[in-house]
Parts: sequence; C-alpha cells; structure tokens
Amino acid sequence: MSKDPNKKLIVIGGGAAGFFCAVNAGRLNPGMQVILVEKSNKLLSKVKVSGGGRCNVTHACFDIVDMSKRYPRGVNFVKKSFHQFFTTDTIKWFEERGINLKTEKDGRMFPVTDSSQTIIDCLLREADKYAVRIELKKEVERIANDNPDGFAVHFADGSAIKADYVCIACGGFPKLSQFNWITALGHTIEEPVPSLFTFNMPGHPITKLMGVAVDMARVKIVGTKLEERGPLLITHWGLSGPVVLRLSAWGARDLAAIQWNFRITVNWLPEYNEQQFAEQLKALRFEKASQLLENKNAFGLPQRLWEFLLEYSGVKPGMRWADLPSAVQNKLVRNACSLELEIKGKTTFKEEFVTAGGVKLNEIDPNTMMSKKVPGLFFAGEIMDVDGITGGFNFQHAWTSGFLAAKAITEH
Repeated sequence: MSKDPNKKLIVIGGGAAGFFCAVNAGRLNPGMQVILVEKSNKLLSKVKVSGGGRCNVTHACFDIVDMSKRYPRGVNFVKKSFHQFFTTDTIKWFEERGINLKTEKDGRMFPVTDSSQTIIDCLLREADKYAVRIELKKEVERIANDNPDGFAVHFADGSAIKADYVCIACGGFPKLSQFNWITALGHTIEEPVPSLFTFNMPGHPITKLMGVAVDMARVKIVGTKLEERGPLLITHWGLSGPVVLRLSAWGARDLAAIQWNFRITVNWLPEYNEQQFAEQLKALRFEKASQLLENKNAFGLPQRLWEFLLEYSGVKPGMRWADLPSAVQNKLVRNACSLELEIKGKTTFKEEFVTAGGVKLNEIDPNTMMSKKVPGLFFAGEIMDVDGITGGFNFQHAWTSGFLAAKAITEH
C-alpha cells in the first residue's frame, strides 16, 4: 500500500457514499491528503431525513443473491460488489465505532438511538480523526484529466484543485444535461428518471380517507407484470407507503415512458381472491343477517375504509347483511379485491427521492469502482445506474461502493 504523503484524493459529494469513501481512504492510507467537496452548504442531508429522521442504515438481509434482487437497476453489479463489502461489514464497521444497529420487523436497520444524527456524528468524527478536509459550496464545473500527473478539478467559483485520484459521489441528477462534466470524461449516461415516488389520483373520492393505512395490500399495475404486497397509505393526493414506493422503483422506466398515467388494481385483503371473498360474504349474510353492514367489519380493515368500500359499491346506509342485493355484493367483492384506480402523475416521496439512471455500469469495475475509461477516476453511490427499493438498500450500495473505492484508491 502506498503511503506517499504527496498523493491526493478529491471526493465530490458530501453524502453517505462520498463520506464513506473519504473517511475510509483517510484511515487506510493516513499519508494521503483527502479533500471532500460539496456543492451545497449541507453535509449528509439524505442521511439526516432518511427513515423519518432515524436513518435506515441498511437491511437485515445476509444472502448476497437475495439482497441483490432488491435493486431494479444494477442487480449483477451489486452482486459482485457485495462479495467485497456487504451488510455484515456495514454493521461491523458502525459497531466498531460504538454504534449498534437494531432490526425492525420489516428488516430495516436503524441505530438503536433512533436518530440519524448518531450516524452523521460518527462520520464527522471519522473525517476529523483522519484529517479529511471538507469544503462546502464547491460546485464542480469540469474535471481535466489531460495532465499525466493526474486530475485538475475546476469549480464554479473559479478555483481548481489538482489530485491524483477523483471519486465522484455526488448522488443522482434529475436531468441529463447535469451530467455533462462526466460525459466530457468519456463516460456514457443512462438517462435519469425518478424512482421512489407516490401515486397521484387528483379528485378521487378515496383521497378523503387521507391518513388511513392498511398493513398489507396487493397493488398491481394494469397491463404489466408489476405487482407488490406491503403496507399502503392513503394520502390527500393519492397512494403512498412501502408497497407503492417499491412499485415505483420497479416500474420507474416504464412509468416515465407513459408520463405516469396508468391504472392499478388494489386488493385490500390479499389473503382473499374474489371467489373466496364472495364466499365469505355469503357466510356473513347468514351469520350476521340482522346486523348492519356498516357496523364493525369482519375483515380487520380500517373502519373508514370499510365504510368507503360499502358506499362506493352502492350499499345504502342502514342496510342489513340479509338484505344485501347480489349485484351490490358483486361490486363489493370487486372493490375489496381488485379496486381499479386511475393514476395521473406522481409526487416525490419526502426528501428521500432516488433517481434511476446515471453512469453506465459496463464502464465501471464492480470490484474497485474505478472507471474502465479513465484510470484513477472512481465512482460511489447513486451517480451510477444503480438504485434499490426502499428499505435501506440504497444506503447499503452507498457504503459498499464508497468503501471499495477507498480501498482501491489506497492500494492503487
């Protein structure tokens, strides 16, 4: 390992991947000068808001093949990189720095403090410990690599810094034109489209139920094979929750191509198909014959949702189970097990947005994160065409790619 004190690394981007690259490079080669530049005046902003301010550090999945299947784009790439640095390594890395993680029932892992500040403070301490120089409000305009001695990174403020190595870890960009300074280096960009967004249904009566959540629903995008199960939340603009965010990730490219206008079906009771639910209703007509339909439902659905499904299916207030007409019953079956809804547009999910697209993966070595086109140039995190579903997968890719870039740089 080179301990040449004259070697210099510039890491572009003060997010999870950039910080992980910078602090690990500083640790693995104490003689190297590491400079982290960030175009805004904030560090680790996504880390701060992730998981509702708790920071969803990773996911408790310890099988590489299984884990890699959680990435709509980049499955084969992360399968290779995870062999070098995986969830177990992430957990151990933070534990060694006094930060224990806990696993929630859905597999998401958080610091036991339930505060993202714990992770931020840890990374800042590491940066301080290994003398990582941090410069804010430094927006990169271009990277010159025509000098045999390395790179010159030019900034919007007119300054420039020379370096032996550059790691680009600035996150994703929503527009293709924002990648121009990277394409100027000879790299190709997979066009960016939004991922992890919620579904809009302007004016639909179901939005009056905003705040109602269902623990398990099955949502299918009509005309495709895309289907997911999971918690669903009704909002004042449409539908959200993990099941919707996962669908948005898997369908990111297809849904962008149709301008986010499509239809879905929702099964509010995925343990039933239509036939099974119809049989259950028939049984209830005998068991609860004299009782009113709108009284507490037998299916564990939120009461407001049950009342909506009844009204939407044509059940009149005060109707008894025994008096349920078969035509209305058929509508109720359809609306409970395959309610069709028209989606018109999307909304970015809080500040945890993710972009599908970025630097093409066949131009990057998955074992080192080094460019196959420009020696000494590395990538980490979302700038690459890798994105995961919600649940800690995007952070795991950030830690893995940041660590591998750092390791390769210090061994180069």
